[in-house]
Amino acid sequence: MKARAIDHICLAVRDLEAARRQYEDILGLELDGLYEAPGESIRVARYYLGEVALELMEPMTADCEVARFLAKKGEGVFLISYQVDDVEAGLQELNEAGHRTIDRAPRRLMGNRYAFITPPKYTCGVLTEIVDGRFDHSYDNPGAG
Repeated sequence: MKARAIDHICLAVRDLEAARRQYEDILGLELDGLYEAPGESIRVARYYLGEVALELMEPMTADCEVARFLAKKGEGVFLISYQVDDVEAGLQELNEAGHRTIDRAPRRLMGNRYAFITPPKYTCGVLTEIVDGRFDHSYDNPGAG
């Protein structure tokens, strides 16, 4: 498996609205969209800087991964997602090479297939994800524009 590019970087934040105000005011970022991922128990604000997205992620529950990260490490870089040609093939290749992956099959969200590939302890404390689609707000939310 070969990573082609960074797709997005996720920051864990305690207060999404406060974080949005800071990033929009200080860096002049323009919001691309807001969404919730109930399966991950997060609320997300997404911005683009060129081809790379920045996501600010707030936990929706006290027991989700982002909440546990915040309790242990505080706010900061939680995840880096890399574009690959095929998530399913990438998972298979990693498993055949003896690498431990978090996911055994791709997950789906907003028109993307994605998978968490390695526990953070193997990637300098950062959760690592692979993705092979393009983010589409209207995919899971038909009323979105």
